Amino acid sequence: MTDGTARPIGINTWVWTSPLTDADLPPLLRRIAGLGFDGVELPLENAGDLTPSVVRDALAETGLAPTVVGAMAPGRDLVGASDGAVRETRRYLLACIDLAAAIGATSVCGPFYTATGRVWRMDDDERTAAYAELRENLAPVAEHALAAGVVLGIEPLNRYETSLINTVGQALEALGPLLGRGVGLALDTYHLNIEERSSAEAIRAAGDHLVHLQVCGNDRGAPGGDQTDWPGIFAALDEVQYRGPLNIESFTAHNASIAVAASIWRPLATSQDRLAGDGLAFLTRADPSRTGPNQTDPSRTGPYRRDPGPVDSSGGGGPIVRAP
Repeated sequence: MTDGTARPIGINTWVWTSPLTDADLPPLLRRIAGLGFDGVELPLENAGDLTPSVVRDALAETGLAPTVVGAMAPGRDLVGASDGAVRETRRYLLACIDLAAAIGATSVCGPFYTATGRVWRMDDDERTAAYAELRENLAPVAEHALAAGVVLGIEPLNRYETSLINTVGQALEALGPLLGRGVGLALDTYHLNIEERSSAEAIRAAGDHLVHLQVCGNDRGAPGGDQTDWPGIFAALDEVQYRGPLNIESFTAHNASIAVAASIWRPLATSQDRLAGDGLAFLTRADPSRTGPNQTDPSRTGPYRRDPGPVDSSGGGGPIVRAP
C-alpha cells in the first residue's frame, strides 16, 4: 500500500444464516460490528428478501460498509438457457444492483454466468461461443450497473461448481470489452487455491480489474493457520494497489440448505463466532496494510466496537460495548 490506508475487513452473513432477511438483519449486523469488523457482505438470495430502508437503518446504526453478493441458484443462467431463463436471471441481477445502489454499496459480486453446480464439457469453439453469449446477455445488466454507479464483480469458481469460468485468465477472456464498463472481477482465495497455479500471480493478472476479494482458509474455514500463501497474496494486492475489503466468506454447517449448497459437511470451527473472530484476528495481524508504519484503520461511524479481549470459545465473540 502506498497511501497509508488499511484494507477494511468484512464478513459474509452466510457464516451464520441463509437466507438473510429483514428480520435477521439488525441483530446479525450488531453482532458482526461487535466482533470488530469494518464491513459486511449481504447476500440477496431472492429479490425482496431485503428492504433497502431496513438495511440502511442497520448499516447506519452499526457503521458497517456493505457489499452485495448474489447467488446463482438453479435456473439462473445467462449461457445455454432459454430466453425466459435469461430474462429472469437478468431481472434478479437488476434487483441486486438496485439494492446495492439504494444502500450505498459500490459493488455486486458473484458468479453471474450460470447456475452454481452446472457443469458441461466444451471444446475450444464451444467455449468461445459460450463466452460471446455471456457477453451479449450480460451487457444490459452491466449498463444498468454503470448507470447506477455500481460495479459487477464476476467471480470465477472452481471446477466442481462450474465449467465455464474457473480462472482469472478465463474471466478476462470471457468478459473482454465489458471490463471497466460496469464490470470487474471478484476473486475468492478458496477458488484460487484450487484452480490457479499461483494465487498471487492470478491477482496480478486481474490487476486493475479486481474489485473485490473474498478470503478464507483452504478448507473454507477461517483464514490463517492454513496452507494458503498469505504473504504472497498480500504482496500481490499491494502491487495492484487493491484497497478494497478483505471479506471472509465461509458457511455454517448448521443450516441444511446452505450446508448442502456449499458442501459444508462438518463444522469448520467450534462456533461461527469463533470462526469469524479467528479470521478477523489473523487478517488484522497479517495484512501489512494494517500493520505497517503510518497506516490508518478504516473508520466506522457506528456505535459498536468489540471489546479487545479474546474471542469467547462459546461463540459470544466478546461483549458488545458502545464506542465513546
